[in-house]
Amino acid sequence: MTVTLGMFTMPFHHPTRDSATILEEDQEAIILADRLGFTEVYVGEHFSSGSEPITSPLIFLATLINRTKQIRLGTGVINLPQLHPATVAAYSAMFDHLCRGRFIMGIGPGGLVSDLELFDVGQAELRPKMVLESIDMILKLWSQDPPYEIDGPFWKISLKDNIWPEFKVGYMSRPYQKPHPPIALSLVTPNSSSARTAGERGWIPVSGNFFHSRYLRGHWEMYVAGSEAAGRRPDPSVWRVSRSVLVTETDTEAEDYLADPDSALSYYYRFFIHSFAHGRKALFMLKPDLEVPDEDVTTEMVKRGLLIAGSPRRVLDQLVALRDQIGHFGTLLMAGHDWDRPQLWRRSMELLATDVMPGFAQHAGAMRAR
Repeated sequence: MTVTLGMFTMPFHHPTRDSATILEEDQEAIILADRLGFTEVYVGEHFSSGSEPITSPLIFLATLINRTKQIRLGTGVINLPQLHPATVAAYSAMFDHLCRGRFIMGIGPGGLVSDLELFDVGQAELRPKMVLESIDMILKLWSQDPPYEIDGPFWKISLKDNIWPEFKVGYMSRPYQKPHPPIALSLVTPNSSSARTAGERGWIPVSGNFFHSRYLRGHWEMYVAGSEAAGRRPDPSVWRVSRSVLVTETDTEAEDYLADPDSALSYYYRFFIHSFAHGRKALFMLKPDLEVPDEDVTTEMVKRGLLIAGSPRRVLDQLVALRDQIGHFGTLLMAGHDWDRPQLWRRSMELLATDVMPGFAQHAGAMRAR
């Protein structure tokens, strides 16, 4: 059993940058990932953020279907509480046909505070229930012909009066993949209940990159508990783990970039410090040392505590240490970042794919064979 390489991108940019330019940059990164043999990519969905400008990952990914060859195209994620299940079912089914089954349907409860306010779904205890109701409704729409009568606490779907079988009017489209595209669930919080749900349902668990690695093992343990409760044997190759990775020719080059307080990575981690301090009230998830008081948490501290960076040799050592810490996982998802220095970031992807991953995959395979 080995490890494959994928990509997870919010994507995240400085809001002063031109929107058309950064969308082209995000497209270019995925085209490059496809050329380098990345197996899959997940793209986020945010409706009300100038820093996270992709409002529809399906629309964005549709522009890449004919510009890529083999990479699987995933949503990371469709925030189900914010959309009607019938809308998600229809759009997702069409996208799966357009890409001829390269679609991975990543779903989640949403986490951007402005989106939660915009759609009035800020109740944290309700959103996981909304996710389950929505996906269950979507799967029912994909598995049966009309009439449709599906009722739940949050949505009601009724289509029974205007059905013309000879014209297929009143019929919901079904996906290209049978019975449906693989479903992936995003995981963030420690000992995530969503990880248990993914295990119970047989979905792909996707652990995010914007929290400390000490919480990753808890995701897998919860997934195992859910799998075993459902009578399913957990397979660690299904686990996707996302980390921010910067590979440079030398350690010094990485250190020079990390020392820049105005770099894209510095802005990225400033955002998450603010988000976790004010939105999630969970600054502990970013701290490299839990004893550090909240008021003493700095961007530099978080950046160096969460980022894997350096020469290929150094990055390989850090990935091996990560695997030793959390156990086996099937796919490393490199986090996508703003290309404030395009040549540096393009070269980072190339070095990760060609100089780091072969050694990491060999190590993972040797450890699994023991």
